[in-house]
Amino acid sequence: MDTRSVAETLPALYRAILDEVAELELRGARDDGARTRSAAIRVYSRAWDDRGRRELEEILRRAQRTTGGTERRRSEQATSRPAATP
Repeated sequence: MDTRSVAETLPALYRAILDEVAELELRGARDDGARTRSAAIRVYSRAWDDRGRRELEEILRRAQRTTGGTERRRSEQATSRPAATP
């Protein structure tokens, strides 16, 4: 069970969603990004409670399914970069 408060959790979830939105936009999926951002704003601007946390977690999961997850992509990019030449 997560012992962090909702006030600690929601900003981090919202930031993670915005990272996924940026990735969607980079991939040309601007409509998906706009829908995801709008949904997140709607939830984030309401009462900060467990329901809001669950809804933001679901929005994040949906966005990550679409993008494949930003963290995984970043780690793949880091390991697949060509070696720098002097």
